[in-house]
This record gives sequence, C-alpha cells and structure tokens, in this order.
Amino acid sequence: MAYVELKSVSLSYPIYEGSARSLKSAVLRGVGGRLSQEAGRIEIQALRDINLTLTPGDRLALIGHNGAGKSTLLKLLAGIYEPPVGQVIRRGTVSSMTDIGLGLDMEATGTENIVSRCVFLGMTYVEARRRLAAIQEFTELGAYLDMPIRTYSTGMLVRLAFAASTEMRPEILIMDEMMSAGDMSFAEQARKRILDYVQSASILVLASHDMNILTSFCNRAALLEAGTITKLGSVEDVIEAYKNSRTR
Repeated sequence: MAYVELKSVSLSYPIYEGSARSLKSAVLRGVGGRLSQEAGRIEIQALRDINLTLTPGDRLALIGHNGAGKSTLLKLLAGIYEPPVGQVIRRGTVSSMTDIGLGLDMEATGTENIVSRCVFLGMTYVEARRRLAAIQEFTELGAYLDMPIRTYSTGMLVRLAFAASTEMRPEILIMDEMMSAGDMSFAEQARKRILDYVQSASILVLASHDMNILTSFCNRAALLEAGTITKLGSVEDVIEAYKNSRTR
C-alpha cells in the first residue's frame, strides 16, 4: 500500500562566500525560506518542521508564492533530496514529473532516449524494451526516432519526453504544474493520456499556480509560506487562505 510520511523535516542549503550584498539580494528574490549568516556563509532554510502524512486516495495540492518551498518539498517527497533533519517514510513506487526532459542525451537517438528515460524512472531494461514499441507509436515520430534528438524541434522533444515519462504507472506521482505535450495535433491524445496517468496513481502531489487545475484534481491542499506549512485542509479553504495572504 502506498504511503508517505514526513516527520519534523527541515532542509537547509549552505552557500559559501555569501557575504556580498548582491548575492544575498539574489537569494532573497529567488528562494523562499529564511536566511541566516555566519562566517561568510549564507544558510537558506528552505523547509522548516514539515509534518505530513499521505495515504491512498490523497490528491494533495501544494499552494504558495514563488519561493515558498513548493519545488523543494516536491523533490524531497520524490527522494531527490534527503533531509538532514527529520524523517521521510515512503512505501510504493514513486515517479517525479518535475522535469520530464531531465536526463535526455542530445547525441543519442530518440529510441535510445526512450529506453534510458524509462530506466531513469524505475523500469528495468527488459521492461523498457518490452514497452518500447507502444511508446514509439504514441510519439508519432516515425523515422525520426532513429536520429539524434539534437535534430528535433522543441515540439518533437516534448512528444518524446512526454510519451516515455507517462508510460510508467507509479503508485506515488509527484508533479510540478500539469504537463503539456506541445503542438495542437498531439494535444487530444496527450490530454487523455495525462488524465489516465494521474488517475491511476494511488497518491498525487501537485504544485501549480492554476487554482482551477488544483480544484479539479486535488482533494487536500497545503499552504506553504517561507518553507513552512501554515495551513492544511480542503482545497477551497487553503486557496482562500492563500488569497488572503496575498492581500496582507
């Protein structure tokens, strides 16, 4: 049974040679959390004392201003980051869709990239090879799959990455914004595929600035402010709290 639990999790980033005012200003603009400074080092506390439990059927929306800690929390839930403080418990297969193009080799062919992307997401090479034909067909890229992907247009790259990334059906799905698949001619079959992909997951965690998407797909929500969950509840209640926080 899929299960995720965060117990008193905190995560900080040290930045050395950080005494310059310009660097501190850049960090404040681009990263959430809180800053502390010691001996020429800036410490960015990206997440502070996060407690969260997710069980089958949970569809959690992450809501917050830019830099509030949403992306860091997604990466921690996906296992990309491990916290120095606190504990993360995960049970079930996990797939992170925070960057569907991550790991693509521009000198390799489309077919080679499909296999490597599937393995990166947790399949064995045997399973990736078994699913290869179906993924190739879905891309509609034909003979281009035998060419290096550096020759692809942006739309073709998106098709390739999208098809490979959504072939696996994880128990725990982590997403940063809802994926799109580029050109209009591909949009309808991509829309159906992403709906099936999201609905098949036992647990979904989705960060987005589109409140309509969050309301449609999620049944719980967490509001992040400066790396802390300040409200956890229904999507509607958390959206209202978020709107109120923007007027303060």
